[in-house]
Amino acid sequence: MAISGMTGFGRADGAAGDWSWAVEARSVNGRNLEVRFRGPPGFEGLERAARDGAQARFQRGQLTIGLQAKRAEAAGAVQVNIEQLERYLAAGAPYVATGMAAAPRLDGLLALRGVIEAADALEDPEAQAALEAAMAASIAAALEALLAARREEGRALTGVLGGLVDRIAQLVGQAQGLAAGQPAAIKERFERRMTELAGDAVSEDRVVQEAAALAVKADVREELDRLGGHIDAARSLLASDGAVGRRLDFLTQEFMREANTLCSKSALSALTAVGLDLKAVIEQFREQVQNVE
Repeated sequence: MAISGMTGFGRADGAAGDWSWAVEARSVNGRNLEVRFRGPPGFEGLERAARDGAQARFQRGQLTIGLQAKRAEAAGAVQVNIEQLERYLAAGAPYVATGMAAAPRLDGLLALRGVIEAADALEDPEAQAALEAAMAASIAAALEALLAARREEGRALTGVLGGLVDRIAQLVGQAQGLAAGQPAAIKERFERRMTELAGDAVSEDRVVQEAAALAVKADVREELDRLGGHIDAARSLLASDGAVGRRLDFLTQEFMREANTLCSKSALSALTAVGLDLKAVIEQFREQVQNVE
């Protein structure tokens, strides 16, 4: 097992007796795990099975689980839950009396949750329990299919992210080669500037001292070392199992911090150009990381 993505789709169909149904599970990117369940009237208890199943398999993403069920016409009797309907009417009565809301229409009342129920199933609790158990099994199957789809996306993301990390490593290597020329470039630039300001009276020792002080401020070895450590960490996370999206996201911020410092300390146009390329690749890496669970 490797990293997983957060986008996918899974479906499972089922049937029992006069009933047939289909479950569809979809997911998109999300910072946390959010689960929404939509099922037919009279099967509200399946929401718990859907949420528990999602939480057991996923840690991040916005999931929508939909259950559509139908019954053969000969046995498709339904009933109106009068008690539930009266509770809705009582709750809305004060608003109707004060003119804050219009009188409810029958079609709107019948569409409210719990008003329409599958009559026969409710009359036989054992049949209802068996039917819900079969539907719950289909929910689990749809979630397994979704899990497989997200893992497939994760395999594709691993290749893309690995390629971007390799590109980052290549640019860091170029930066290391260019950074070796920074002290000499700073010394030459400082010497030329001092000569412009003070003529030939500037001593070599003074130039060396001042240039050395500037070179210390422009030393990018620590940034390059940290970038190397981040590259190792990224490769380790991409090779690990489980939800690593948040850690990769944090690592991306650290990548960008060091790249920004590298550019700000650069005294060479070539090193600055490499730093800008590095930031562009890191941004591409960041965008792809948003798809990782």
